[in-house]
Amino acid sequence: MRSDEELMSDVARGDLSAFEQLVRRHQTSAFRAAFRLLGNADDAEEVAQEAFLRILRAAHRYQPTAAFRTYLYRIVTRLCRDHRRKASTSSLPNPDAQTSQGPSPEACVVGSEERRAVQKALASLPVKQREAVVLRYYERLSYAEIAEAMGTSRKGVERLLARGRTALGTFLSGLFGN
Repeated sequence: MRSDEELMSDVARGDLSAFEQLVRRHQTSAFRAAFRLLGNADDAEEVAQEAFLRILRAAHRYQPTAAFRTYLYRIVTRLCRDHRRKASTSSLPNPDAQTSQGPSPEACVVGSEERRAVQKALASLPVKQREAVVLRYYERLSYAEIAEAMGTSRKGVERLLARGRTALGTFLSGLFGN
């Protein structure tokens, strides 16, 4: 299997099948990250699509100085920031927009309540803290990858995550009384 960076080199030479492979590999992750940052499935889908369009348009300028995944999340993160800036009103994430299959109805109710609480807590975080938390705990990026994606230092990521975890803990303990 070819690496993402090799596929991007092919895309830069006009190979659309290589681009299609990249999209198939990463479209779910791009959507998930955008959804967690924006809280709206339609907006997340729009951001994910726009991210891949930008990648295609800029393929000739791509330099594999960081992992492709990091490059993708940098674009998704910036598009989410732009989208929030343009939005006249902010809305809380809609945790019901994601569907899951398998668990019992009881587990779904408990899981849904927990997801709603976590999404509400995430929405309460300042934007940069939310971005760092989503990229670390949902998308599993390393601190270095998050720093690259967010255009900050590793130390800055550590601070954002520490503040984000503290704020999430405070918010969630207030909801659950723990």
